[in-house]
Amino acid sequence: MCNGVEKPACRGRSPALMGFAMATSGVYAGRSPFSLLFGCFISEEVCLLEKEKAILTEKKAVVSELKDKLAATKGAVLTNYRGLTVAMDTKMRRKLREAGIEYRVVKNTMTRFAAKDAGIEGLDPYLEGPTAIALSETDPVAPAKVLSDFIRENKLQALEIKAGLVEGKVIDAGGVKALATLPPREVLIATLLGTMQAPISGFVRALNGVPSNLVYALEAIRKQKEATA
Repeated sequence: MCNGVEKPACRGRSPALMGFAMATSGVYAGRSPFSLLFGCFISEEVCLLEKEKAILTEKKAVVSELKDKLAATKGAVLTNYRGLTVAMDTKMRRKLREAGIEYRVVKNTMTRFAAKDAGIEGLDPYLEGPTAIALSETDPVAPAKVLSDFIRENKLQALEIKAGLVEGKVIDAGGVKALATLPPREVLIATLLGTMQAPISGFVRALNGVPSNLVYALEAIRKQKEATA
């Protein structure tokens, strides 16, 4: 079978064996064993080349799609899901989906290419072992918060947070945990709008009350950028 077309003369046997069989069967009278052998060999080689080309095209499409996802995401978290049961994986995916977060298992090599094409630096050290990624195109905090809460609530040790992305910048697992403690995006916006309507003294108090974990998250991003500089 090559590109959906069945090749009965060469199916299931080596080109040499089929060339000899056809030459002695009388089906291909008038053709030498050598020409039949050569024809089968070329047919098999063409099939292999076409299959390799199709696989390469498919991989390029996957890398291109992942690159677009990484470039568009506001926040992302990379995890090692080894040891996670099917039931727990299903439950986690449902939680992420309810929060509008996309979750997918990715191949490390393709993710490296995608990150490079998207202009993201510093992700390579975290692309070892099984890797899955949770992405949000609207909320930089949501993936970190949902996954961290899920791990805590279910007392999971099988799910490991490797690293994260915030607006295209890589942060380590510590930065992800700090990010997860921030209020949801809606709460931050509501707080900001509330302070804009309050006297200046209230605005200053609000600024002083910004969670220290935001500082930790930003510091993690700064250190990560310095390490990759």
